[in-house]
Amino acid sequence: MIRFEDLLEKVRSYSPDADVELLRKAYVFSAFEHRGQVRHSGEPYLIHPLAVADLMADMKLDVVAIASGLLHDVVEDTLTTIDRIKELFGPEVAHVVEGVTKISAIRFSSSEERQAENFRKMLLAMVDDIRVILVKLADRLHNMRTLSHLPEEKRVNIAQETRDIYAPIANRLGMSKVKNELEELSFRYLEPQAYETLRARVDARRRSTEGLIEQLKSRIVATLSEASIPVIEIDGRIKRLWSISQKLKKQRIELDQVYDFIALRVITHSVKDCYATLGIIHQTWSPVPGRIKDFIAMPRPNGYQSLHTSVISEHGVPFEVQIRTLEMHRMAEEGVAAHWKYKEGRVGHQKDERYFQWMRQLLEYQQEVRDPREFIQNLKVELYPEEVYTFTPAGQVKAFPRGATPIDFAYAVHTDVGHQCVGARVNGKMVPLRTRLKNGDIVEIITQSGHKPSRDWLNFVVTSHARYKIKHLIRLEERARALDLGRKVFDKELRRYDVSSKGLFETDAFARALSDAGVKTADDLFALIGYGTLSAKHLLGKLVPADKLKEKPPDGAVTAAVKRALGAGSEKIKVRGSDDVLVFRARCCNPIRGERIVGYITRGKGVSVHSATCPNVVNLLYDQERRIEVEWEKDSSASGAAYEVKLTMDVEERRGVLAEVSAKIADMNTNIRNMEARASAGEEHARIDVTIEISDLQHLERVIRSLKSVKGVLDVERRNAAG
Repeated sequence: MIRFEDLLEKVRSYSPDADVELLRKAYVFSAFEHRGQVRHSGEPYLIHPLAVADLMADMKLDVVAIASGLLHDVVEDTLTTIDRIKELFGPEVAHVVEGVTKISAIRFSSSEERQAENFRKMLLAMVDDIRVILVKLADRLHNMRTLSHLPEEKRVNIAQETRDIYAPIANRLGMSKVKNELEELSFRYLEPQAYETLRARVDARRRSTEGLIEQLKSRIVATLSEASIPVIEIDGRIKRLWSISQKLKKQRIELDQVYDFIALRVITHSVKDCYATLGIIHQTWSPVPGRIKDFIAMPRPNGYQSLHTSVISEHGVPFEVQIRTLEMHRMAEEGVAAHWKYKEGRVGHQKDERYFQWMRQLLEYQQEVRDPREFIQNLKVELYPEEVYTFTPAGQVKAFPRGATPIDFAYAVHTDVGHQCVGARVNGKMVPLRTRLKNGDIVEIITQSGHKPSRDWLNFVVTSHARYKIKHLIRLEERARALDLGRKVFDKELRRYDVSSKGLFETDAFARALSDAGVKTADDLFALIGYGTLSAKHLLGKLVPADKLKEKPPDGAVTAAVKRALGAGSEKIKVRGSDDVLVFRARCCNPIRGERIVGYITRGKGVSVHSATCPNVVNLLYDQERRIEVEWEKDSSASGAAYEVKLTMDVEERRGVLAEVSAKIADMNTNIRNMEARASAGEEHARIDVTIEISDLQHLERVIRSLKSVKGVLDVERRNAAG
């Protein structure tokens, strides 16, 4: 059990001037509030906050963080309030404790919507004060170390949450020591059988390699000494079980094929010594091609720096060597926590942009992303990056998640470069914009003034930054189109009822219309009309008394043109509850009367109508808010509508079959617009493509049944149909 006096001694060792009285006060208060409480192990509950505070001290954090560690559970598990913590320990401690309490209350469920909101809360707490997540990670680490005392179901849930959320966050913050232990413990409880099997295999191999590790360490010490390269420390280890497990699965290899099963870490004084050490290592042993990684020149996004190389020993055993300075090692182990260490009795810089930029961006994007699934996907890209390192023509390094494209690269350079990107050269050669970049690629972006991004780019960009910028510009342009369309539709409605717009937007009725719609300006109302979410007739009804609204009598060709523009022509489709929205049939499925249909509000173009079974509907209706109910008009005039439908027939290659097909269609009182027949030499089958005019779905079905009855017709399919 950790003793409080030992904790104080540890803090004094790196900060002689630390306010130990604050810590003593926090310890006494925590002990009093948690009195009588026990953990699942049967031990006094106070053991847990003491352990968390001790982990804070191991990171050499300030007294606020350590005091928060001692107090992190009192608000959640006792009757103590945040206001009481603030009164006794000050606003800083209260702020951190409140942040940890909020995160602890989060239950990450399978619900994507709730998951997204919970992540948002966590990111808000983190970006506000990084000590919040540091305390939470220490809390989670100690809980994982003592997880065996919990029931199995609870163990599995906590371990899964740790693997999915807290270990990736620790990794993103550069805290590899914490990340590694969290992953290892999660593996143990989530896959106990696989864990034990792999552990037994690794232990068997470990016994045969321990002597080899010592030999290799001695050899490196000797060779570096001969080269007059000073070494601070040389450490050797066996690769972690979780990492081995992932490598075996991903690469589908056997244990003896893992090149970095054995790893040596050489810590030197300077960057110059690091590169000199790398040269000596390669002179001593044969390097494995493609296994040299320079994370000093090209640091990982989380700040990690080191040289990695794999070599083959004289015994034929592959092993990895990591080379770094002492400062790099400290950063690799502790990450963002290293920035909170005491420097001459003062707290170090609170915020490092390297660690906080991604959090701020995610929060910014989350405000714009309505679909929780998309936010979770963006988050996964940020939390689980497999880095690809590329270069600008000037030699500047750009790091991206694996799968990044030239478009991602362009937006990383500058937003305007991304918007105006029309092409890219990778390593001097023109490539498609959806090309996946690889390590070492030199990327040159070709721009054109006035060019705008394509919506198709969203299908292959991977970075949240690029996705956000593309969507933002598209939304601006869509609003402009919707605004223009909305004005035109409303003007037509004014002409329809012979109403003047003069003074119409200066009345109390207009103010109420704005309030009811939840917008601020007339342009906002016009945009809603253009999007199809507000009826022009409905708006006019709010602005003008019903007794003053009298529709103008029809006046021939003009009226007909207006109706066609508003979707009231031959299509005979209307939006439920509205008769003044532009409606058009989607070309992808070409729905016909009688089919079940759905509407999709396009940005500034009106309502696109699809068959309910159209394959594109799944993607188009990704944003459920843009779905709108549509229906076929039921008036008698609709019976005269004619829809062009293309049919493809597979027929036997015989004389007279084309004539029989034509006659059968004519017998059905169906007009043929076009017909083509193709037969391949030496084949028994031919193909007939025919375009016919039908009145509705029932008519089409009768035609198809009739055609299938013709001798020699093997199959009849509708082209451009859904499903």
